[in-house]
Formats: sequence, structure tokens, C-alpha cells
Amino acid sequence: MRALLISLLLLSGPAGGSPTWVIERVSALRPGPPPSRAATETELAELRLLAAGRDAAARETIAYWDTGPPSYRWHQLAMAALLEGPAYTHAAVRHLALLHVAIHDAMVVAWHAKHAYRRSPPAQADRRLRAAVAVPPTPSYPAEHAVAAGAAATILVYLHPERGAFYRERAEEASRSRLLAGASYPSDSAAGLALGGVVASRVIERRLTDGSEAPWTGRVPDEAGRWSGERPVLPQAGQWRPWLLARSDELRPAPPPSPDSASMAAELEEVRTVERTPRRVEAALFWEYAAGGTRSYRFWNDQLGRALLEGRAYPDASGAARAYAMLNVALYDAAVACWEAKYTYWAIRPMQLDPRVRPLFTTPSHPSYPSGHSCFGAAAASVLAHLFPREATVFEALASEASESRLWAGIHFRSDLDAGRALGRAVGQRVIDWSRGRGR
Repeated sequence: MRALLISLLLLSGPAGGSPTWVIERVSALRPGPPPSRAATETELAELRLLAAGRDAAARETIAYWDTGPPSYRWHQLAMAALLEGPAYTHAAVRHLALLHVAIHDAMVVAWHAKHAYRRSPPAQADRRLRAAVAVPPTPSYPAEHAVAAGAAATILVYLHPERGAFYRERAEEASRSRLLAGASYPSDSAAGLALGGVVASRVIERRLTDGSEAPWTGRVPDEAGRWSGERPVLPQAGQWRPWLLARSDELRPAPPPSPDSASMAAELEEVRTVERTPRRVEAALFWEYAAGGTRSYRFWNDQLGRALLEGRAYPDASGAARAYAMLNVALYDAAVACWEAKYTYWAIRPMQLDPRVRPLFTTPSHPSYPSGHSCFGAAAASVLAHLFPREATVFEALASEASESRLWAGIHFRSDLDAGRALGRAVGQRVIDWSRGRGR
């Protein structure tokens, strides 16, 4: 009866019922069976020795890697590397999407393998072994922490080869932490590391065809009423390959108002006369310098990490992996679609149309329509509200403020905000539909 319940849990849970991003046949990557009973007895003896020798350093390692789901710590390591450099949002979410897609798909394969082999966790097989952590009531082979470590380390070594030794050491540490804790067999961890690496290599193969290394060969238009400037930010990003959209222009909004139209005159007047209350100024500066600009990906991922740790809505490894993948794919696809529209229309900024407009800070060096903050915020809030419905109003309010703050700052028109929100929501819904198995 217990085996049947576990089987049903695995097949109906986040991993068992989750679609994958790059793996077409999950069973094709299933690792071979776990060791024989005799070999398992040898592994149990090794785990008992490790448990008997747990010292302060071992307990610290166990606690570190047991905080939150496996994706949480690997996300922190990825963020540390991104925040050391000048990574723009587009490059950052491209990296984070690769990382979390790899972890997610590896988790799906792992959970199907767990269902196939149904290996009992060590502490269940040997009552003399005391686990130092709460062990999920699911089969142990392969080990989720090792799966995440193998996938994440492979991606991070690829993205940051100069830190390869560091990430490989962290992967070994994460995997070994579960042995020290008595939560996994050595063979569980070995199979998990190998599986994660194989899946990550498939993700890297996709990365090689996403067009992100292609140089921009266009030019800034020399036309009245269009955006003008030197060194436009990432004009080629609109041609990168999306994860879920069929094409980068699939969600392109209708053209913005003509610079000499009555509707644009009305929008310009709104920008010129908007009341800059202390709260609005504070919000505009917050979303530019603390939670926006080149770091908006950090803010929205921090919201996800907080919700995962506080709400415990997705306490299992696979559910958290899916949440991280959904958010960062949404941010990435929103970035691609938003920039495709920006560099299709080359819409003029308010202060370029009317020098009387005084922005609160330097206007970003890219076209105005649609608003990037609006695209990112609406996409992120849609996914987060879906994952954490009790906090939906909070996420939606944050996204709304992020969007409105750009008009308060004097750097966007109302139509920029509206188009960005609509585009972001459409991307978010596409990701939600994917999670429900409705295809791409």
C-alpha cells in the first residue's frame, strides 16, 4: 500500500506531471538501476560511519545545503556571479533561464527514475541510521540535491569557465551534504550528479542556437520623430530565440501613437504635468536604482525566493525548480519580445520630443515603446501570482508601481506602459499555460 501511495504521489506531483523544456523522452535519460542489496549494505555501513563522525563543520555544511529547496542555493551562487559584473537584465535572465531550465528538466527525469526504482531512503532501510535532516517520504534514487548540483554546476562552469573549480567543488559539497546527513546513499548522489550533467549539456546545446552571440548589423534611423542616440542598448536582443514564443515578434504590439498626433500630444502633456509627490519620486528612484535598471531580474527573483522560504507552498525540490524556471523563462521571453518591439518602432522618448520634459534621472539608451519595466513586471507578477495566489495582489501592485514609476520619472509615455503591461501579461500567461501542459 505504501509503495502505491508513493507511486501516485510521484506521478501526480510537480515533477511527475510537469512538462519539460528540452528533454523530449524522459525515459531515455533514466539512469541505470541502483546497486544490489549487498552493495546497499556496504553503503549503509559507510553512512553510519559518516553519521557517527558528524562534527560542527559537517553540521554547518548540512544546514547550508538543506536551507530551502536545492534550487535556492544554486540560484544564490548564480546571482553572486551576475552581480559582480555589469550584466544587463537580458543577459542575466538568459543565464538564469538556462540554469533553472536545466535543474527543472533534470528533476523531472529524476522523479520518473524514483518512481521506476522505488528505492527506500537510507534511514528507512536501517533504523540504526539517524538522519540529520527531514527526509521526504519518496524514493531516494537518484538524489535531488545531487541532481540539482550536477545540472547547476555544469551550466555555471559553461557560463563562467574561470570559476570552474569553484562550482565543481560546490557540487561535490552539496552532494556530499546529503551523505553526511544520512539522507542519500553514495550511489544516489553519484547517479544524481551524472544525470544533472547530462541534462545540462542538452540545455547548453540549445543555448548555442539561441542567437545571443550574433552581432547587431543595423543602424539607428536618422528620421524626425524617431529615437536617436549613440550605442543603443542591446538592439540585437529582440532577435534572440525565445523559450515559449514561436517567434520573437509573436506578441509585437500595435504601433505607438504618431509623434505629431493628438493622442501623443495628450500623452506628452501628461508626462509634463504629472505631479511628482514625495512618494512618487521615492518610488521612481527605487525602481530605477534599487529594483530596476539593469537589476530588475534580481528583485523579482528575490520575491520568488522569499515566497518559497516563507510560504512553503513548493517545499519539494521539483516544485521549486519549476517555479524558478517559470519565472526566469517569463522574464527572458518578455525581454526578447519587448526589445523586438522597441527596435521595430524606434519610438521617441518624452524629453526627445519636448526638451521641456525634465526626467528625474538619465533616460536609458533605448527606444521608448514599450516600457521595459512594464514588460518585466507584468510577466513576473503574472507568474508569481499564479504560483502564490494568496500574494497575488502584492505582486500585481509591485508590477503596477514599477510601470507607473517610469511615467512619474518622465522617461515614458502612457502608451509605453500600457503596451508593456499587455505584452508582459501575455508572456506570463504563455508560461502558465505551459505549466498546465498546454504546449508551447
